[in-house]
Amino acid sequence: MSTVAISAGDVNKLRQQTGAGMMDCKKALTEANGDFEAAIDILRKKGQKIAANRQDREAKEGYVYGKVTADGKTGVVVAVCCETDFVAKNADFIKYGESILELAVANKPASADDLKNLKLGNQTVGESLIEQMGKIGEKIDVVDYQLVNSDKVIVYNHPGNKLASMIGFNSAPAGIDDAGRDVAMQTAAMAPVAIDKDDVDAKTLEREIEIGKDQARQEGKPENMIEKIALGKLNKFYNEYTLLNQVFIKDEKKTVRQYLESIDKNLKVTAMKRVKLG
Repeated sequence: MSTVAISAGDVNKLRQQTGAGMMDCKKALTEANGDFEAAIDILRKKGQKIAANRQDREAKEGYVYGKVTADGKTGVVVAVCCETDFVAKNADFIKYGESILELAVANKPASADDLKNLKLGNQTVGESLIEQMGKIGEKIDVVDYQLVNSDKVIVYNHPGNKLASMIGFNSAPAGIDDAGRDVAMQTAAMAPVAIDKDDVDAKTLEREIEIGKDQARQEGKPENMIEKIALGKLNKFYNEYTLLNQVFIKDEKKTVRQYLESIDKNLKVTAMKRVKLG
């Protein structure tokens, strides 16, 4: 049992350093006999324990952030999750997520793991996540991280910060900022699975063809026509779920491809990312 008197000033000082609750700070200082460094370690261990105990908890709330570098050639989207909407709307949590975003913009890590290994102050992002769990008492994690490098990158943050999209282009012609935002908004709203037909992965194609065959059989179509009908349904899938072939939401007389060609006939989409919570 500690024989060191723990003052309110000491508790407040530790709280300012760590952001942990007043009672947690007092308990940590008491256990550490007033040693601030030892108290900080105690609070971190508490975070590790919470992390271990809540691994199976779902963290569907949080904040999605997207930002482009000053030269417009690199964009990042970071999703920092928590368990409750109450925490997601907390100003300190939002500020913490923004600090991770700024770190990503400055360092351009290639993956979420690389991001977690970057130093945020005097500790890594991964260590800071554990510390945040100790402060907040919920599972906190970077659940998604996307990076795009291109001649022009546009990021769209949907109101409410639960959804962000990012588009890379091969050039930056006049009007690209508005056009890029339109396409990024289209991506956010319509959730395409790929940029164009050739970009759809084989597994998705196989699944859609099998769905088409099953539907044709249920409709009583002749077996020798099943394959042809399924491929016809696949064209409908391309039009609905590949970005360039979708109807442009701001002008239903055009596809997204035709809209971009109206800006510049050589304008191409080089990358597409969409991050959504829940």
